[in-house]
Amino acid sequence: QLQAFGGGLVQAGGSLRLSCAASGRTFSNYNVGWFRQAPGKERELVGGIRWSGNTYGAGSVKGRFTFSRDNAKTTVYLQMNALKPDDTAVYYCATAPKTTILSTLLSPGGYDYWGQGTQVTVSS
Repeated sequence: QLQAFGGGLVQAGGSLRLSCAASGRTFSNYNVGWFRQAPGKERELVGGIRWSGNTYGAGSVKGRFTFSRDNAKTTVYLQMNALKPDDTAVYYCATAPKTTILSTLLSPGGYDYWGQGTQVTVSS
């Protein structure tokens, strides 16, 4: 079971760190992506971290969001800084096998397991 947590209400310019953990397994052989979905909008890529440790991210969050994981590879983090009201959404983490190529990881269809989302609300 995959679980994303750490969301909440924050003022514009503030920071939040989201976590994603999987019960009973590690992320050693998986790519972990983060997506978000705002009301009335499609689910969009935020970014993620590959099984190798390399990260990828959407242009809209570059320089503000970073992706990391713990040494045990049991938890993946999304550090969000300089938050904007446009970042308000439900954030989800999802996994894809390590063999998944990067271009496939850029869309929701490239992932096979999804966690329940966590709400992030940024007030102006």
